[in-house]
Amino acid sequence: MAETRRKPGPRRALTEREIVDAALALLDAGGAEAASIRRIAAAVGVAPNAVYTYFPDKAAVERALVERILEDVQAPAEGDWRPAVEALAIGLRSRLVAHPGAVPLMLGGPMDGPHALRLGELLLDLLAASGLDAASAARASYTLMVYVLGAAALEVADGPPGPLPPEAERIAARHAALGEVPAQAFPRTAAATGVMATWVGTEQFLWGLRRVLDGLEAAAK
Repeated sequence: MAETRRKPGPRRALTEREIVDAALALLDAGGAEAASIRRIAAAVGVAPNAVYTYFPDKAAVERALVERILEDVQAPAEGDWRPAVEALAIGLRSRLVAHPGAVPLMLGGPMDGPHALRLGELLLDLLAASGLDAASAARASYTLMVYVLGAAALEVADGPPGPLPPEAERIAARHAALGEVPAQAFPRTAAATGVMATWVGTEQFLWGLRRVLDGLEAAAK
């Protein structure tokens, strides 16, 4: 009997959003290295070549991941500039802490997609409303982004790839580790361990952010 050859089934329908969703899940589970084209393809049930139909290389996927992280970051549409800048910074930090694998992507590549440009324009608008001239607003925007991204990078650096433990657990772990510092050799460090343990938390982030905003507010007067 002649072998009956099966007809190929319908091609798997796929969208860019599905690919980025799968990449984000891999990123969250194992960091940037886990979101390879091969693993993304396996996650959505297609061959790697199908992913290349939408994204020419892994760098393009990473840029799309950065945009996905930024798309939900907002600031109040009305009100004073300072609370709005604070809300924007807190929102960006929250997204980065929720997706720690995205931090090296933002530090290591251009943030030039539509959502990145939207946030940059929004931040410049808010800083202009503070009374800063255009050049000073541009410098202030850079300073704020350095602070937010730098703080997030140091915060997530304490943990292995994957989701971060709850903030209270991370602070407790740091407190226990800092408790091993010999007080006789490093008396100031030993005395400050209670505060230093909170460096990976919201309290420290807000303390630093508000000091930066204090300086910008004074410069605008």
